[in-house]
Amino acid sequence: MSLRKYFQETEGTGVLSTANGEGKVNAAVYARPHFPGEDDRKLAFIMTSRRSYSNIQDNPHAAYLFMEDKQGYAGKRLYLKKTGEDASPETVKQLRRREYKEEEELSDRQVVYFEVENERPLVGDS
Repeated sequence: MSLRKYFQETEGTGVLSTANGEGKVNAAVYARPHFPGEDDRKLAFIMTSRRSYSNIQDNPHAAYLFMEDKQGYAGKRLYLKKTGEDASPETVKQLRRREYKEEEELSDRQVVYFEVENERPLVGDS
């Protein structure tokens, strides 16, 4: 199953882990990734100017852990590398899944693009 289809059809909780240039790690709950283009190995997150975003400016590598909402331990681990970003409110509007009440809420958000370097199951190795 493609990553795009997997994330469209699967409910769960995601955690994005980043590290700054000194190697200090941060983990934050993040929504399912967006797939803005045709390439299933390129995804994006809408990020605010907080610790995860700051870390990704210093160190382009991140890991996204997604745990499915079902019995047992099912999900994915994606190893990512930043490939670009777009701070345009129009781009944020195009990708977002929910409506915001005020445009001001978009001013502190940017779309950060990643390439999937590796994909592993939540538990184990394959």
